[in-house]
Parts: sequence; structure tokens; C-alpha cells
Amino acid sequence: MLYNADMKRYELVQIAQYLRKFKKISAVSRVGDSIIKMVFDRSEFLFFDLRRGDSHIFMKDGLKRAKIYKAPFDVILSKKFANSVIKNIEVLKDDRVLKFDVTSNSKYKSDEVSLQLEFTGKNTNAIILDANSVVLEALRHIDSSCSYREVKRGVVLKALKTEDRFVYKEHKEIEDIEKFLQNEYEKRAKNATATLKKQKILNIDKKLKKLKKLLDGLQDEESLLKKSDTYSLWGTLVFSNLDLVKGYEKEVELKDFDGNLVKITFTKEARSASEAGNILFEAAKKLKRKANSLYIERENLSEKIEFFQKLKNAINQASDEVEINILYPKQKHSKKAKGKMVSYESFYMEGFKVMLGKSEKGNIELLKEAKKRDIWLHLKDIPSSHVIIRTDKQNIPQSVLEFAAKLCAEFSTSQKGSYLVDYTARRNVKVQEGAHVNYVDYKTINITV
Repeated sequence: MLYNADMKRYELVQIAQYLRKFKKISAVSRVGDSIIKMVFDRSEFLFFDLRRGDSHIFMKDGLKRAKIYKAPFDVILSKKFANSVIKNIEVLKDDRVLKFDVTSNSKYKSDEVSLQLEFTGKNTNAIILDANSVVLEALRHIDSSCSYREVKRGVVLKALKTEDRFVYKEHKEIEDIEKFLQNEYEKRAKNATATLKKQKILNIDKKLKKLKKLLDGLQDEESLLKKSDTYSLWGTLVFSNLDLVKGYEKEVELKDFDGNLVKITFTKEARSASEAGNILFEAAKKLKRKANSLYIERENLSEKIEFFQKLKNAINQASDEVEINILYPKQKHSKKAKGKMVSYESFYMEGFKVMLGKSEKGNIELLKEAKKRDIWLHLKDIPSSHVIIRTDKQNIPQSVLEFAAKLCAEFSTSQKGSYLVDYTARRNVKVQEGAHVNYVDYKTINITV
């Protein structure tokens, strides 16, 4: 059947029974595009994954998130259900719909509101309703032009039609609900993580192949500089022997400063000896500029190759899909600052920006751009990438700190093991020269990679 992967009604019924022991929803927020996290009585964490075709409920310790969701749905979800008192939790008759009825307490008034989580395959959704079943907000809005059941702010929510109620008739007793919810995550996570790793690494391998081809195709700086020196010498010899060069000649032999004969060929554009000398000097300058730009390009390509190789290793070591997507999201954030390419990489976790220097130049840029209250990290007593957590004057969660420390270790070393990472506020870091620093008032975190 099409929706066999979604929650079965008997599972929802037993989960609802388990949840009725709690009195309050302490906190609620979206931690993924389709995943809602609920904290019950400040102790129990449950995740409601509302992906179409594979909707389920699970438990998982330490689930990371890349960003803070601030859509209208998220604002109302938090406003109405954080610190709300649970009145009832039920599974609607003949439906795979889990409904939370709560009393929402705000500074000014209390509301009777409901959160309806629909595990119904193509109609899977999270809908916030008032006491009269009027939609306040929804995870997915559905227009009347494409469905008989409009899900839109201010509209009374209709019941699902019989043909949309795909309900399993079998019943199985779940002996341990918590273990069942943990298994719901584990049985999906292993295959999903492996598949995502394969996709991301395939994408990185394509990038590496392209970058290596560009690197191998670069001209040799040494030969360009040698040719530049030759043209410069020829230009000098021409100007030193203007009286010996006839205007119509296209090739001459002149003695260099060691008395050796040097054959010099002029371009067709040269109409005189002095013009030929100037053309040679200009050609020498162009070759020198090209050689210097090739050095920069070679350095940039080598830096990118090294970064993607380390990123590939980090993805291989990632524990779940969320961590993989934090390391290598679908849509990369722009790396341009003031029209220039920057030499550091940015990652986002829990809404915090974490920046990693990819080279000495990148480390220097980070030290210059970091604000005094930002958190700076570096491997203890070992040369490493500098890492900056942009705090925006907020307290940094331990999970973000550990993620930043892990980045620092993974992108600075090639050996697996345990590493000490020092961290402190940027204001406690004094630059000595380049990216060499002294720092005080620091703490240390132990990270295994």
C-alpha cells in the first residue's frame, strides 16, 4: 500500500494513552522542515515527523538542528502551546489524527486551542485550531482550488472524507512505548543516514574531480617567469643597442652582458627598434602578472581541494542526517563579503553561525572580523584552524560549543583520536603576528573524532 510507512492508528492510540500522564507541554518548536519537538512536563522529549509517506513519532537524545524556524506557524505554535496545560489527548475516531487540546496561558488571557497532527499520508499536516475548529495556522496550507478540504487561516477545518481515512485494522500491543519510539528513529536513521552520506559524498567527489582537473590544467609558473625574464632581457638589449637595429628588421642578433650572441625576434606590430623594445617589456610584465595570478589560483584550488577532502571525512563520521545537512546543506550560503571570496567556511547550528578558517589567510580574516563577545576556538598546543561562534550577545548552548570544537578538530587533523580544544571570548585573544595568538581566561573541551 502507498502509505504503509506512516503511523498506524493502533500505534497512535497507545502513544496517546502514554502521553495522557503528562500535565503540561513545557516547550514546542520545529527542529526540521517537517519535524516538531515537544517537551512534556519539562522532562520528556518527543519528536513528531510529519513527512508525507513516512510520518512517525520518535524519541532521540541530542537531536541537532541547523536553524531556528520563525514562520507564522512557528510563532503561533510557540505562543499557544509553550507552557500550556493539557486538557485532553485523543486519536480521532476512524482517523490517524492525534489531537492535543490545551489551555494556552498568556499574560493577558487564556485560550482553548488544539494542535491536530495528521499522520494520513498525502494529507499529513500539523494544524493549529481554535475552540471552534477555525484554522489559526498550519504547517502546510492547502487551497480550495486543489482540495475539498481547505487548510487556511480563518477557515473552519472540515473532516477528512471516508476515502482519505486509510486505517489499518490490525492491532498489536506495544509493550514498551518508550522503546518503541526510540526504535522508530533507529530503524529509519541507519539507512537514511547511509543514503544521504552516499549522495553528499558523490556530490563532493564530482567537485573534487573538477577542481583537480582545473589544478592539473594550470600552466607552470616557473616557465612563465623564465619566459618573462627572457623578454625583459631582450627588451633591455634592444634599448642598449638601438643604433645597431634597423627599423625594417624582424630578427636581430645582439650580444648580452656576458658577450654571448642572443637571437631576438620582433613581433609584426613593431615599426621601430624602440617600439619592439617596449612590446617586449610589456610582454614580460604580462607573463609575470599571469605567473603571480596562477600562484594565487593554484593556492585557492589547493585550499578548496583540501577543504572538500576534510569535509568528506567529516560527513563519513557524521552520526545522523541532521549533522550531515549542517555540514553540507542543500543550499550553500554565499561566501562573498564585500565582493571578495572569503577564506573561511560558515556552518549553521541552532541558529548560530559557526565560522571555520580554511587557511592561514582565513584564520586571519576570522580574527579581524570576530566581535569581542564571539567565542574563539583552537586546538590546544597544536597548529589548527581557528573557529569563531557568532554569539550576537546570546549564551551559547553546549551542543553548539561541542559542534564547533568537533569542526576545529576534524578540519585540523588527519588522525582519529581524542583532542583538547581551548575556547574563550574573542576579547581574550591577542594577535601576535598573522594568525599567531596568545589567549587567557579560557576553558577546554575534550573532543573525540
